[in-house]
Amino acid sequence: MTSKKKSQNLYMIIMSFGMSVIMCAVVTAAGTGIHDGYIERFFKAWVFAFPVAVLAAFTMAPVAKKLVDKITK
Repeated sequence: MTSKKKSQNLYMIIMSFGMSVIMCAVVTAAGTGIHDGYIERFFKAWVFAFPVAVLAAFTMAPVAKKLVDKITK
């Protein structure tokens, strides 16, 4: 694997991490409120959401790149 490919993969994993943390925090707060047990509910949701976010990023990246290339052509 080339250095550029490793860099792109690491970028997608880091972005998936950040986005899943933010989305789980907001959705958990909106759905159940910020009170006793929030951190546990957030973490439980995030443990499920992070792998889904990584899979989505790796699945959607080629589609998004093709769309961007078409738009900016």
